[in-house]
Amino acid sequence: MDKPESGPELFKKTREFLEVFRKGEEFTQDLLKENERLRYKIVQLEEDSKTIKKGMEGTPVSELQEMLQKVQEEKQTLLDRFKEVEAENKDFATKYIEVEEENNNLANLYVASYQLHSTLDFNEVLRILQEIVINLVGSDRFAIMVLDEVTNELTAVASEGIEEKRMKKIKLGEGIIGDVAKTGESYFEPDVEGFKPAHEMDTLVCIPLKIKDRVIGVLAIFSLLEQKSKKLSRVDYELFSMLAGHAATAIFSSKLYSVSERKLSTIQGFIDLLSGKDK
Repeated sequence: MDKPESGPELFKKTREFLEVFRKGEEFTQDLLKENERLRYKIVQLEEDSKTIKKGMEGTPVSELQEMLQKVQEEKQTLLDRFKEVEAENKDFATKYIEVEEENNNLANLYVASYQLHSTLDFNEVLRILQEIVINLVGSDRFAIMVLDEVTNELTAVASEGIEEKRMKKIKLGEGIIGDVAKTGESYFEPDVEGFKPAHEMDTLVCIPLKIKDRVIGVLAIFSLLEQKSKKLSRVDYELFSMLAGHAATAIFSSKLYSVSERKLSTIQGFIDLLSGKDK
């Protein structure tokens, strides 16, 4: 299973896709030019054929037939090549759309990751992450769960479409969610279209939130929006993987900052008490 990618790796992948996108545009232009050249060549051959017929009156029939045969063979070769180019055009049009979709998703992820790392407020990070999962991933029921390393339990800190109080704490290794947190391996339901949960907590997708090999929580997705419910594409898997890495870093950093702020406030209050500033 692929590891979540860091910021530099995301930027590298973004540049790679943008380069593919640029080359795709150049290739499209080349195909269109080749298409136009072949069309012109066919018309030219047809005109040449008419000219030959008119200009060679009195030439022996056998010679004319031989020349005409050569022209027709060349024309057929060009027609065959033209069909190949048309097929290549259609094939490339499909690939072009796929590349454009990947490029758009990577651009969206770049903006999303920037938003995630733009604040150190824990609640704000969770709010931004919820918006990303709804709008970018396309889920209407999910939960963000954080691991308590003392009790080895996962607790929901944010959710959509399901009440947090209805979600019990999950022990490390318990069920799909607990197993993902324990192993650090993502879980994807193999039959997304035919997925029929027996319980509202049955997981469609579960991603570990990891910093290197350390799991700090999970992103559990219970259902997808209607337009996303048919199947998961390769782009979706990459988005899940990269999003998990950025979300983990943002959550960990904001929690660490919150703890540091509280400790600093406590220490400052103690110093003020000793120095008599509170009087």
